[in-house]
Amino acid sequence: MTTTLGHAYEVAEALLSESLPRRWAHTQGVATCAKQLAPLVGDRAEALEAAAVLHDVGYAPPLVVTGFHPLDGARHLRTLGVVDDRVARLVANHSFALMEAEERGLRAELADEFPLLDDLLLVDALVYCDMTTTPTGGRTTSDERVAEILGRYGEDSVVGRFIRRAAPEIHESVGRVRAAATELGVVL
Repeated sequence: MTTTLGHAYEVAEALLSESLPRRWAHTQGVATCAKQLAPLVGDRAEALEAAAVLHDVGYAPPLVVTGFHPLDGARHLRTLGVVDDRVARLVANHSFALMEAEERGLRAELADEFPLLDDLLLVDALVYCDMTTTPTGGRTTSDERVAEILGRYGEDSVVGRFIRRAAPEIHESVGRVRAAATELGVVL
């Protein structure tokens, strides 16, 4: 199945725009970033943009089952049948979700249902877009984004513990995307 970007945007907007407008603003910023990375990922650009616009749909109140938005969102997308397996797996695993899943006791469940992709550049590109976009859709650095998340959730929360553990991986991922972009002459 091929994901149509129109469907991806329709699903995300329907789930987020009214109930979670700030999350929708972030999502739109992540999707804009994904468009800018199209030259970097080539024929995978549509999958990256679809995953970018859908990555946070699991926050939508009607979808919350486990309380872990990557898993809840990917499961919903799978039932809708509007995305291919690659996009669902990107959504499920975005921004080092396996580390947070471990904090929540859901690592095996996530890994079994939605295995990580082997496409490191595509995975890194989604991390880059998510972790360099503010909650309101603006651009930021991964350092500022990690600090913002810690400030919002608190250092001892599940998210706080996860983001502190994941921070080195996030920064490395962002660095790899920047290096690849520089090599190809893509302006970020």
